[in-house]
Amino acid sequence: MADITGVPDPAFPITGLRSVDLELADLDGAVHFYTRVWGLTLADRRGDSAWLRATGSDCHVLALHRAPASRMRSMTFRAAGTTDLDELLDRALTASATLDASVADWSEHGGGTGFSVRDRAGRTIRVVQGDAPAPPLPFDPDRAERLAHVNFNSDDTMRDVAWFVDALGFVMTDRSKMMGFVRTNSDHHSIVIADAPVNTLNHVAFNLPGWEGVMKASGRMIDAGHTIGWGPGRHGPGDNVFTYFVDPHGFVIEHTAEVLQVDDEYRVGGPDDWTWPPGRTDQWGLCPPKTADCKAAQLAVPFA
Repeated sequence: MADITGVPDPAFPITGLRSVDLELADLDGAVHFYTRVWGLTLADRRGDSAWLRATGSDCHVLALHRAPASRMRSMTFRAAGTTDLDELLDRALTASATLDASVADWSEHGGGTGFSVRDRAGRTIRVVQGDAPAPPLPFDPDRAERLAHVNFNSDDTMRDVAWFVDALGFVMTDRSKMMGFVRTNSDHHSIVIADAPVNTLNHVAFNLPGWEGVMKASGRMIDAGHTIGWGPGRHGPGDNVFTYFVDPHGFVIEHTAEVLQVDDEYRVGGPDDWTWPPGRTDQWGLCPPKTADCKAAQLAVPFA
């Protein structure tokens, strides 16, 4: 069995990243891919939307919505049971968020009570509390237990790092040459913000129980005809094992495991702490260069 990761910390108003919502044209094809190949399980489907779960207790980790083009609709965080949602919403609005939906009961799969705001770049950030947990599925080493993180591109990384800190109570854990990392539980990061000329989705990462599960899940992707876009390797900040793929709808998705567990004693790193010899892109030094298709896809998906 895997070590416990993503442990809630009472210092944070948010316990972790619950789910992401994606828009795409071929809903039936996406449901097939994410259940039969990627390894999720269909939890609910209504009209032009489908909700997919991992093996853990989240009601769902991925929501798919039929739309004309591939876009990221939103990312959803779960608030601690002790968090006052109205106060947290006020905090976000004070930090220059734009109101999208006030605190209210949600009728979507999993229910709960929540609110929705847009950050300074127009990305939709949702916070839910009291959503219904799902009975965990049997342990499976090569299927995701939960979401690990969302990585998005920013034309002002430190502005967006500061927004998550000021608006939602995250803490910065590292700053590499190209990326900022923030956390809201024991995971080294739940959000990664990458320097880029565009404000788009970079990738969505799914957490597996261990490194061997990442390898086996990646093998399942290869068996289905999907080539690795980057990896396997082990990141610097966060120390997690990774493989990246481009899904059939243009989204970059990551199998990952073994993210570093940190607390308040962790020393925040800077760019000088994360340097590699020429040609190396990860700790191991075995990871081949990222493919051109993966690089392009990591810049291409807009937010709704």
